[in-house]
Amino acid sequence: MTTTSIRRPLTAWKATIAVAMSNYIEAGAIIALATSLTLWQAEFGFDNAAVGLVAALSANAFGAAIGAAIGGPLCDRLGRKFIYTYDLILFMAGALVVTFSTNFTMLLIGVIMMGISVGAGVPASWTYIAEEAPSEQRAAHVGTAQLAWSIGPAVGFLLAVIVGPLGIVGARLIFFHLFVIAAITWWVRRGLPESRRWKEQREAERASGQKVSLFSGIGGLLSNKKNLGALAFLLGVYGLWNTVAGQAGIFQPRVYEAAGLEDATQQNLLQVLVWTLTAAATYFGFMRYGDRVSRRWLYFGGALLGVIAWIVLIYAPPGMFSLLFFATAWGISAGVGAQAFYGLWTAELFATRYRASAQGMLFMLARVMVGLLSLVFPVLLESMGLGKLGLLIIGLLVAALLIGTIWAPKTEGKSLDEIERERYGEPVASAR
Repeated sequence: MTTTSIRRPLTAWKATIAVAMSNYIEAGAIIALATSLTLWQAEFGFDNAAVGLVAALSANAFGAAIGAAIGGPLCDRLGRKFIYTYDLILFMAGALVVTFSTNFTMLLIGVIMMGISVGAGVPASWTYIAEEAPSEQRAAHVGTAQLAWSIGPAVGFLLAVIVGPLGIVGARLIFFHLFVIAAITWWVRRGLPESRRWKEQREAERASGQKVSLFSGIGGLLSNKKNLGALAFLLGVYGLWNTVAGQAGIFQPRVYEAAGLEDATQQNLLQVLVWTLTAAATYFGFMRYGDRVSRRWLYFGGALLGVIAWIVLIYAPPGMFSLLFFATAWGISAGVGAQAFYGLWTAELFATRYRASAQGMLFMLARVMVGLLSLVFPVLLESMGLGKLGLLIIGLLVAALLIGTIWAPKTEGKSLDEIERERYGEPVASAR
C-alpha cells in the first residue's frame, strides 16, 4: 500500500480544495478580461487587432503557454509546492497592474504577468491533486479543480452584471477581487505539505544515483514512445476542444452579438447560466460518476452535447430558444467534457518523474493553439460571420469527440502505481 492511499480523507480534501483554487483564479482572470475588453478598448482607444493581441497574450493563450513551459519542468525539478507557493505572488502583482492601469501598455503587461502565473500554477495543481488523491476517488478530487474552474466564470460574469453600471471602474474592481482571492489562497497554501509521491520519487532517484536537471523531466518524457502517443492523444482531446473553449471564454460576448444578442447584461447573465450548469454537471456528473462508470461513454456524452450546442447556436433560427439551449447544453457539456478528463488522464498516463513536465508541455501547446486563433478571431468573426467561422468551431469539436471516445484509456479504479506498471513494465524511477 502506498503512502498516498492511506492519507486521511479530510487531509486529502483540504489539500485538494486549497490547490484547486488555481483553477478559480485562472478562469476568473480569463472572464475578467472577457467581460471588460470592450471597456478597455473604449478607454484606451485600441482597435480589434489590439484586442486580439491582448487576448492572445493573456491567461487564455500565450501568456499561460509561457508559464506552463517554465512551470512544468520546475515542478518536476523543485517540487509541486515550489510552484504553488510562488506563482500567486506574480499573479497578484499582475492583477494590481491591470487594476490601476492608465494606458494600453500597462494593461498588456499586467495581463501577461497574470497569464504566466496561471500557466505555471494550473499544471502544478492538477498534478498535485491527482498524486495526493485516493485511487478510488481520483476523478472526484481532480474534478474539484474543474469545479473551481467552473465557479470562477459564474462569479466573474455575475460580478460583471453587478458592477456593469460603473463602466471601467467596475472592470477594475473585478480584477482587484482576483487579487484578494489570490492573496487568501496564497496564505492558505503556505501550510500544505509537498506531494508525498514526488518526495518518494526524488528519494529513489537520489538513492540510485540518477542525475536530475531542470530538463530531466522533458528529456525522459520525449524519449519514450508511449509518452509520445499519450501526448498526441491528450492534445487531440484537450487542445482541439480548448481552441474552441478558449475563444468562447474570451470572445463569447462577441459571439452572442453575432448571433443576435446585443445587450451586454443579457450576455453576461447567459454566461452565468452556462457556468453555473458547468459547475453542477462537474459535481453531479464527473465527480460522482467518473470513478464508477465507463469514462469512455461519459466523455462521449459530454462531447456530443457540446457539438450539438454549437450547431444550434450557429445554425438554428436566432432567438431566445437557441440561446438558452446553447447555454444549457454547452454548460453541461463542459462539466463532463474534455478539460475534466484531460486533468485526470494527464495525471494517469505519465510517470511521476515527468508528470508535471507533461502537464506543462500539453498546457503550453493547448494555449498556443488558442492564442493563434485568438490573434485573428475578432477579425474573422467580423469579416466572415458566425456561419462560416462555425464550420471551424464544429470541426474542432467533432475531432476532439472522436479522438477521446476511440482512444479513451481504461484507468478507472487503478492506482497511479498500477497504471505506471501497466504502461511502462517497471517503475520509471529505475530507468537510466
